[in-house]
Amino acid sequence: MKTLIAYASKHGCTEKCAKLLEEHLDGETERVNLKEQTEVDFSKYDKVVLGSPVYVGKILKEVDTFAKTHLNELEQKTIGLFICGMQEEHTLRNELEVNYPTELQEKALVRECFGGAFDFSDMNFAEKMITKKVAKIDKDVSAIREDAIQSFAETLNQQH
Repeated sequence: MKTLIAYASKHGCTEKCAKLLEEHLDGETERVNLKEQTEVDFSKYDKVVLGSPVYVGKILKEVDTFAKTHLNELEQKTIGLFICGMQEEHTLRNELEVNYPTELQEKALVRECFGGAFDFSDMNFAEKMITKKVAKIDKDVSAIREDAIQSFAETLNQQH
């Protein structure tokens, strides 16, 4: 069983989550950053995981475009969907539901919110100011849910 983790990351949190997920998955796994590569040979994979951070209620365009462009190929695979973000759990759940195509939502074996992080060293001035004002945070914070990542992987691992 070979698994593809296709993701995009803005400040590195989603990439970190994709790497953590990869560590927990059985079999051969390949990670593809959709900001660097968009062409994939789907015939090589049994399972596909899509992951993205959420900004202003939307997943990154690279993930959205990939999901919509390759919907037919993705529907033939075992699917996992995740998002990263620092919003409250109910907000993240809603954003997970509305951002991926309905067909993938219905097909997904597992869907999860992996939490998020604020990394001030990777933010531009405007992002720092918005984070300070809205989140009332002025230093690096990580709220990555490693338990959710492990549970997500366990569910995928059970699918043969």
